[in-house]
Amino acid sequence: MTGAVALAPAASAQTPEPAPSASVDALSAAGNGGVTILTKDPVGDVLAGAAFILLDSSGRHIASGTTNAEGRLAFQDLAPGVYRLKEVSSGSPLHEVVDDQDVIVTPGADTPLAITDPFKPAHITFKARDSKTGKVLPGSTVNIGTGDRTLLTLTTGPKGTASGKLPISSRTTQFWAKETKAPSGYALNKPAKTFTARPGAPVTVIVTHSKATTGSSLAPSEKATDQPTSTATTQGDKTAGGGTSARPAHSAVSDTDSSLAADVSDGITSATQAGSLAHTGADASRWLVGGAGFLVASGIGILVAARARRTDENAPAGED
Repeated sequence: MTGAVALAPAASAQTPEPAPSASVDALSAAGNGGVTILTKDPVGDVLAGAAFILLDSSGRHIASGTTNAEGRLAFQDLAPGVYRLKEVSSGSPLHEVVDDQDVIVTPGADTPLAITDPFKPAHITFKARDSKTGKVLPGSTVNIGTGDRTLLTLTTGPKGTASGKLPISSRTTQFWAKETKAPSGYALNKPAKTFTARPGAPVTVIVTHSKATTGSSLAPSEKATDQPTSTATTQGDKTAGGGTSARPAHSAVSDTDSSLAADVSDGITSATQAGSLAHTGADASRWLVGGAGFLVASGIGILVAARARRTDENAPAGED
C-alpha cells in the first residue's frame, strides 16, 4: 500500500506552512517560484530525515534534500513548470516511501505539499496444524482484517503455510483471523483469532484443527458387537448331525469368556475324524460283538456234547 502526494494551494493547507523565503520573494518578479514539503505518517507524526529529489520534465536532476526535525523541506528558485518529485527514503524503519508525483511550480508562489508516508506492512505467516499431532495441514483458508474490514485472504499450501503482506494503519494494530474453509477431514475453526502486528515486523498466526466428527466409524456392512475380538476369527464346521460349532483360528482361548470356551470345547469334541465310524455305528458294534461271543460259546457246547455221545457208542458192551 502506498500513500499519496497531495498538491494543494496554500489556502487549503491544514497546518501552518513556512513563510516564503526572501530569495523566493526577490525572484518572484522574475517569475520564479518554490515548493515546500511537509512529511507526516498516517497518525499525524512528522517524519524527520525523509529524502527527496526533484527532476525536471526531461528527467534531469534539479535539487535534493531531507526533511528537518519538523518534517519540512523547501525547494526554492525554481522556474515555473512541471517537475517530478521522488522520495528516495522515508528516514524511518517503520514507513514506506510514496509514489513519484508530478509537481507544478507557479510564478512568484511557494507551493506547499503535504506528503503522508504509509507504515510498512507486517509480514504475516499463517500456519494450519493438527491439534493433537502437530501435522501441517494444507487447504485452510482464513480472512484477516481489522474492525469490519477484511484486508487479506490466505490459504495454506502443501506445506501447511501461507504468507503475505498485511497493511498497517498504526504503530500497533489489532487484527482478527477467521477461518472460512477447513482442511479436508477437519472441523472448521469457528472462533475468530485475534493478534497484534507492527509495521515492518514479522508475525505468525497458527490455527489448530480437530478431526471432523463423522458419526459411526464402522463401514455400512459392519455391525457393532459386544463380543470379544477373538470371536471374529472363529469359523464354523459342520458336525455329523448337521449343526455348526465354533472352531478358533488359534489354540488359545480367553479364560475370561466362559461361554466362548464352552463353544470351542463343544466344537472340538463334536468334530469327527476322517476314517472313523459314525457315532451310531459305534453303538451297534457293541451288540454285534456280544452276539458273536454268544454264538461261539454255543458252538463249543454242541461240539463237546457230540464227542461225548460218540464215546458212549464205541464203549464195549457190558461195561457199566
